[in-house]
Amino acid sequence: MNPDRQAMIDGSKSPRKDRDRDITAPRYDSSNRIAKSSRQLPPRNNPAAAVGRYLTQDQQSEQFIADEDKFVLKQAKKKADIRVREQRAQPVDYLAFGLRFIDPDRDSFDDDEDDIEIQIPAPEAVVESLNEAQLKELEEDVRSYHTLEHNARNKEYWTALLALCSDRRQKLKPQGPEGRAVTSVASDVDRILSPKTLEQLEGLEKQIKAKLQSNEPIDTDYWEALLKSLLVYKAKAKLKKVCAVIKEARVEMLKARDPERAMALEASDGFSDRVPELLPGAPKAVAKPAPSTTVGVSSSSAPPPGTARFASAGNEDFSQATKALYDREVARGVGEGEEIFAAEEAVPGIQKPLWADKHRPRKPRYFNRVLMGYEWNKYNQTHYDHDNPPPKVVQGYRFNVFYPDLIDKTKAPTFKIIREHGRRKGESFAPAGKEDTCLIRFIAGPPYEDIAFRIVDREWDYSAKKERGFKSSFDKGILQLHFQFKKVYYRK
Repeated sequence: MNPDRQAMIDGSKSPRKDRDRDITAPRYDSSNRIAKSSRQLPPRNNPAAAVGRYLTQDQQSEQFIADEDKFVLKQAKKKADIRVREQRAQPVDYLAFGLRFIDPDRDSFDDDEDDIEIQIPAPEAVVESLNEAQLKELEEDVRSYHTLEHNARNKEYWTALLALCSDRRQKLKPQGPEGRAVTSVASDVDRILSPKTLEQLEGLEKQIKAKLQSNEPIDTDYWEALLKSLLVYKAKAKLKKVCAVIKEARVEMLKARDPERAMALEASDGFSDRVPELLPGAPKAVAKPAPSTTVGVSSSSAPPPGTARFASAGNEDFSQATKALYDREVARGVGEGEEIFAAEEAVPGIQKPLWADKHRPRKPRYFNRVLMGYEWNKYNQTHYDHDNPPPKVVQGYRFNVFYPDLIDKTKAPTFKIIREHGRRKGESFAPAGKEDTCLIRFIAGPPYEDIAFRIVDREWDYSAKKERGFKSSFDKGILQLHFQFKKVYYRK
């Protein structure tokens, strides 16, 4: 008989343990395998959680600017590498190229196996080899790297170079009586400071500052001049520290390829004392598409008088016809919503043209603009308004490439779109929130080389609307390619 029934007949208590359970509680079912999760879910409509998920407008603007700075810095480093490999580098290119071996932000896909074979001049030797005009230009380039750089060690490297550039410029200037007085004891200062380490220099700096702040009767001019010199030697010590890390990284890379050369590099300073001969520095053009100095070119190949600012590369076109076309385009200025565009890239698979033996190859000049504006998509319409607009995005390009001296004027220059990694038109390999890019290559006949630029890969608007329609023409030596991207409209 059922124990519960027998207990009821006998008038005794049921032997079941769950007899006294809460009748409102759910009944236990041994066949049910579903168990309630013990994880506590966050309450809905929690303002604190929403703040963590969404960025404010200021934070979005800061993030956009930071991403843009990273892109500009990456492109500058990539261009410096290309110019060094092609032996047409600026002084700043050698400084950036040496830093690439320890730069954690470098893209490994940009590396070349022969980079380890390139002789890099010592940074201090590069600064010491320049004249005042070249130093001024180098200082501007170094300051640009210093502004864009966020890595602490890299920033310290550029800070030290700024100090050396400033000191070198001061030494090249004519000195008055006070300067000559300081120079007379320069040998003593060098003898005192040069053998000291960075830690010793920092300790001496504290002592000198304490002496200057004290009430002791001291020669203030001498101690201030000594402190100024100490800061320069401190920058040199920091630079040597970074250069030692660069040398160590190069030795490790070379050990796998050539152990003997790795041992020789380890025994040396790691840098070459010879600095390639540079042409005298020239003022930068309005739109600087290429380096402003040339390496390995004799002074006899200097541009004609009055055109130095247009000769930014040894093989660049600086003819009088090109100069006139360039000046005319520059005079048009940059309109509202436009920015100067000079994101030049290396032409993939470039080979020496067949006509190179008959005509001297030269790179065409250009003055390009990129169109920037606001994109009022569904997200931006929700989160922004005209008083608080979203970040600007690329909306199109205006290319103006000058070919005034074409040998065969019956064949107009043309352009070609190149998509890397096998990507086809309409396909996208970019992550969410990003846009694909492609190369646009401009092709012409002798005596002009091909050039390429990296642009955003979106569908073009081929309409003929005034001022913003598609334009592709070649007239009076100017190839003009103007286009904007198709706008995507959202229904309300």
